[in-house]
Amino acid sequence: MKFKTLLALLFVLGLFLSACTPTATPTASQKLTVVTTVSPITNIIYNIGGDHIALTGIIPEGSDSHTFEPAPSDAKILARADLVFVNGLKLEEPTLQMAEANKKAGAEIVLLGEQTLTPDEYIYDFSFPKENGSPNPHLWMNPLNALRYAEIAKEALSRRDPANADYYAKNYAAFKARLEALDQAIQATVATIPPENRKLLTYHDSFAYFAPRYGLTVIGAIQPSDFAEPSAQEVAAMITQIREEKVPAIFGSEVFPSPILEQIGRESGAQYVDTLRDDDLPGQPGEATHSYLGLVAGDVATMAKALGGDPSKISGFDTANVPGLDSSVTQQP
Repeated sequence: MKFKTLLALLFVLGLFLSACTPTATPTASQKLTVVTTVSPITNIIYNIGGDHIALTGIIPEGSDSHTFEPAPSDAKILARADLVFVNGLKLEEPTLQMAEANKKAGAEIVLLGEQTLTPDEYIYDFSFPKENGSPNPHLWMNPLNALRYAEIAKEALSRRDPANADYYAKNYAAFKARLEALDQAIQATVATIPPENRKLLTYHDSFAYFAPRYGLTVIGAIQPSDFAEPSAQEVAAMITQIREEKVPAIFGSEVFPSPILEQIGRESGAQYVDTLRDDDLPGQPGEATHSYLGLVAGDVATMAKALGGDPSKISGFDTANVPGLDSSVTQQP
């Protein structure tokens, strides 16, 4: 009887001691689970969250973010997320709808674009006419907008994971300094382009928020709002415009070859350069150029070279992710 009483006392004591034992440090599986959409946004979030978050990008590099349809398997990824960052401005509607339908209790969906610009600052153009109600969503191509995206990410991650708020703030400060240096490098590079050549005609108007910041003029885009091919009349008008304005180069996408742009270049006499990017990062994962910084710096160097400027003003820019991040963190893409 005494033995059973002793066992009972030991059991109660064990429960008491276990209740008083400090909670173990969270494991990797207890990191914030974060899901993003296009790769530039994925990389921006990665530069803030680093190895303290489990990060997955839904939209693969090389995909058209405007027409991307998430797979059923993506619903499972979204259902596990604590935070889902999307660009917004109607860019990723199918993914956003899937996220809203499958998010777990307490999860948060963060629309970056709507928190960066007010409606009166939205830009509408050939690819995104106002009558369709969808503004040009490529805010991230302007580094100052990317900085706002990073700030929103820092605030959201710190709110959900206050124990690591200092870590997120440190990464944000480092990334902010890099974005401000990138902004200065772009200005210095564009200044080397002859003023009469500071004109952009692209496959898809990804530079609507970039061009005004740096004194460039977007004179047109090939891809209409319905993502079809432009009409013969539109093509002829572009050829005439390029000849009249003496545009030295027109730009296509490395991901989406455009025979029509190639034809326009051939018939107008302008050089056709098909290596600009907006959704996919240059290089391979793990390489210094495989970053948001690498995407923008690479585009600017390409523009400068084709338009008669000096790409060396930006070609040496450090495009690696901010210091202190674990390059082994899995990113998708």
